[in-house]
Amino acid sequence: MGSFFDLLRTRLIPASLTAAGIALITAGLLSYTTPVETGQVEETPIVIEASPTPTQTAIASPSGSAPASTSPTPSAAPKFPKGRVATRVVVPGLKIDLPVVKPPGNSSTYPLCDVAMYLRDLYQPGQGKATYIYAHAREGMFLPMLDASKVNNGQGMLGLLVQVYTSDDQLFLYEIISVRRHQTDLNRAIKAKTEQLWLQTSEGFHIPQKLQVVAKFITSGPTRHADAHPTPHPVVCG
Repeated sequence: MGSFFDLLRTRLIPASLTAAGIALITAGLLSYTTPVETGQVEETPIVIEASPTPTQTAIASPSGSAPASTSPTPSAAPKFPKGRVATRVVVPGLKIDLPVVKPPGNSSTYPLCDVAMYLRDLYQPGQGKATYIYAHAREGMFLPMLDASKVNNGQGMLGLLVQVYTSDDQLFLYEIISVRRHQTDLNRAIKAKTEQLWLQTSEGFHIPQKLQVVAKFITSGPTRHADAHPTPHPVVCG
């Protein structure tokens, strides 16, 4: 298993990415997921993390709704099948529910609206590293995440569940453990050595700093094909 991930890392994140490539992604990805608001200024980075003690969480239902609370036992992610990609991201506690699509173009291409996108240079759920999903901070997208981050530096998001569906009809459940405001790089995500999820959105119009929310893997299992394959309706942002 270790050699497989080493090979995958070598193919997806070559030395150029872990060195000069970090600046390339920062200049591209971290500069173009902008919301519609204006007038913000750059701030000192802030990181809020959950206590290491177990928290009360909830098991996700196939429909993506927020079900009754329980305390799931973390389980190993299933063996990664060829071709798996994230297809849907749901944060019930923030009323976020978006199809996830392959981003268009390259790192300098402006992201689409009405969908979330995954960072192709990182990993997909089940690969044992960081899955990185981003969307604009606009209505119907990741704006609730940005709004929540402005209240006590996002403390209210700690412990919320995130559901990520995949193209092979799997549902991955994560729990938010860290809110990272005013960030300018992807270093921690690139260096991740465990199964985890990163969500990114903007903090202001033409502001290079971004909001990152980090979630730990809880469990995964099969789900209904229809739930894992919402019909995306991406539009070119105006």
